[in-house]
Amino acid sequence: MSKDVLIAAVIGAHGLKGEVKVKTFTDAADSLKRYERLHARDGRVFTVQRLTPTRAGEANVVFAEVLDRGTAEGLKGLELFVARAALPGTAEDEFYHADLVGLTAMDREDRAIGTVKAIHNYGAGDVIEIARPSNEGSGGDTVLLPFARDFVPVVDVANARIVVAVPEEVEAGEKGTVE
Repeated sequence: MSKDVLIAAVIGAHGLKGEVKVKTFTDAADSLKRYERLHARDGRVFTVQRLTPTRAGEANVVFAEVLDRGTAEGLKGLELFVARAALPGTAEDEFYHADLVGLTAMDREDRAIGTVKAIHNYGAGDVIEIARPSNEGSGGDTVLLPFARDFVPVVDVANARIVVAVPEEVEAGEKGTVE
């Protein structure tokens, strides 16, 4: 299965000739240069012609397909992706967040408790969202936990699973999110 990885988002137009300002989700803003072609969820492709890092996590980008400010302004909020296969490999204990989505979340007794739905970052660090299965026809709830080794001691991408140190509130089956 091919996964797309969110790598940048357009945050506005810059200048009069179609340059855009992007927020990057890479270690360094200039890392976007290596991907050359980015795509939107709707299938549009954008070819990076020039990239100038500005401040941490941001860059000004000239796309071959964007020729004027009006078009650039229309891209505000557009998310830009690359195929997971285009990203560099990872070391043994490294992974991309995209690799975790869909993995089975297990407790320490090797019981399935749900599926990894997403990894979020609201500014204070990564949070893992686990979707729990529905019971008796009702929709399942989700659990949010800090994505830290104390709460997620094992990430096993090769075997499509993570191990979660489940807080007592979740074990007891309380509804809602655990923070």
